[in-house]
Amino acid sequence: MAKNGDLFDRSGGGKRAAAAKENSYTARDIEVLEGLEPVRKRPGMYIGGTDERAMHHLVAEVLDNSMDEAVAGHADTIWLEVLAGNRILVRDNGRGIPTDPHPKFKNKSALEVILTTLHSGGKFNNKVYATSGGLHGVGVSVVNALSDELIVEVARDRQAWVQTFSRGKPTTKLKSAGPAPNRRGTTVTFHPDPEIFGKQAFVPERLYRMVRSKAYLFRGVEIRWKCDQSLLPKSGEIPAEETFHFPGGLKDYVTSEIGERATVVPQPFAGEAKSENNGTAGGKVEWAVWWPSDEEGFVRSYCNTVPTAEGGTHESGFRSALVRGLKRYAELTGNRKGSVITADDVLDGAAGLVSVFIEQPQFQGQTKEKLVSVEATKLVETIIGDNFEHWLTGDKEAGNVLLEHVISKAEERLRRRQDREQQRKTATRKLRLPGKLADCSSSASVGTEIFLVEGDSAGGSAKAARNRETQAILPLRGKILNVASASADKLRENQEVQDLIQALGCGTGAHYNDDRLRYERVIIMTDADVDGAHIASLLMTFFYREMPKLIENGHLFLAQPPLYRISKGGKTEYAQDDAQKDELVRTQFGGKADITRFKGLGEMQSVHLRETTMDPSKRVLLKVDVPTAANSDDRREEMRTRTLVEDLMGRKPEKRYAFIQENAKFARDLDV
Repeated sequence: MAKNGDLFDRSGGGKRAAAAKENSYTARDIEVLEGLEPVRKRPGMYIGGTDERAMHHLVAEVLDNSMDEAVAGHADTIWLEVLAGNRILVRDNGRGIPTDPHPKFKNKSALEVILTTLHSGGKFNNKVYATSGGLHGVGVSVVNALSDELIVEVARDRQAWVQTFSRGKPTTKLKSAGPAPNRRGTTVTFHPDPEIFGKQAFVPERLYRMVRSKAYLFRGVEIRWKCDQSLLPKSGEIPAEETFHFPGGLKDYVTSEIGERATVVPQPFAGEAKSENNGTAGGKVEWAVWWPSDEEGFVRSYCNTVPTAEGGTHESGFRSALVRGLKRYAELTGNRKGSVITADDVLDGAAGLVSVFIEQPQFQGQTKEKLVSVEATKLVETIIGDNFEHWLTGDKEAGNVLLEHVISKAEERLRRRQDREQQRKTATRKLRLPGKLADCSSSASVGTEIFLVEGDSAGGSAKAARNRETQAILPLRGKILNVASASADKLRENQEVQDLIQALGCGTGAHYNDDRLRYERVIIMTDADVDGAHIASLLMTFFYREMPKLIENGHLFLAQPPLYRISKGGKTEYAQDDAQKDELVRTQFGGKADITRFKGLGEMQSVHLRETTMDPSKRVLLKVDVPTAANSDDRREEMRTRTLVEDLMGRKPEKRYAFIQENAKFARDLDV
């Protein structure tokens, strides 16, 4: 037993002892990284990685320091140069980094302490900077740690100083560079360390956009861009030199982004305001939001000029302020449909910018991509909310148009949700065309047309008069639903509307697809009387609100059936109205003729309907068109059209009454 025990100790126990020694965890295993060694060891903790985005973040850190000087009122000009050899120069005319000895490090200047020590700087309290983009004290020291060459030049107190560094450590002492009587500020030139970033190179386009956005974010600064000619892209889109200065701030930004595109309202909602701790955290908010008609927008947020790509509390306040303002405006104007809108309906497709300046902001992560300061929500929501309500009520024409635009997006969202639910319920059922539709035989849409007629009687005449190969007939029962005053639920429940949507096959709203339209022309063919005109108006309103692209793409027409048939002997003419009838009787029939007044399309013989209204070689069609904002000058006209449709077809009868009163004097020969 003893032998076996000894043998066991020598084989098993010996191995365990060796393993224990190998896996020991003692004080000697605790590694202490000094100075900027932690940054070089784990760069991802400080700049989010070592990829191209992270390398460009180095530029942002240095540029933010200069922007902080500008925002604090000590600088008004910043220079950024992209130099050959993957080097960057950033200069400002601010106060300059202090060069006197630091109280805690007698043998080091404040400049050297800032460049070589994490968590050092003048931004931990609000004595030097009321607001700033860098608060952790690691920005420029991280840039120094991750650069194999960094040069700092300071002009301060009429004296110039220079010091060089490499990989976070000084390579020279702080040296005097001579007198500088007419210059002040800080210049930082650095080269990213290839050991960290490999062979990656700075992208001028990316830096150009960064510089331009910074200039928009603080209207008091001028930023001068310069790039080595050899680095510029061949496209010519990026200039070698440019000066950015935008007195209009974010309003200039959003106007530049929209350009000549059509917009829902003529002008952006933009402004800036400060809070003086009256119930909210102190700070300043600037904003701009515009709604392009093509709904190709963006939402970008910033805190102390730092872009917060992942949003945060200030963006939440921005969204809340806009949806709250529109809902209150809907209540004020008596529009009950406003209750369904959400922040996504307001901002989806909009071009929105919000920028806050606050003391001691709290970010998520060193790269500051998300603001988490709780007080920013109330600050932004209060300031922008109040201003948005004043903006809406100050221009009610624009306010009404914007409200209707957002409501239509909300209804489209609800419609999509119901469509998804319906698809789940009817996944195995094939879609069938409406039973009332008399379709044409041609399978191609080119050259075909569908006539929307009023009632079965008119439908019968039209079917007999049509060319079966290219002309389809869809009879509609009476007056179609007025979509301008109906809720989304009523729209979905209305059989006539659903039959029409189903027959055309192209979808509605955001789901409209012109390629799926089953006919080249959609022709509204109603009686030539007041009721017919009303039905035509309801149908045009439907297309304008639910399928605006169908009108914009030139598919919608109005047929022109005659009101009178005039005959004498073997001669026959047709008249659209009383004036034409009287003129024809006088000029073509010598003052006497047999006159037949058609009571409606259903009363016309098919031969007469074909000859006057449906035969492409003889008929006259009116093309329905609406103004679209091809440029900024047309936006007001487009908005007037939207307002007119809402006034005449919307929920408020008093608007129609006012229109009648204003235009009654122009009415002649009423058909009542």
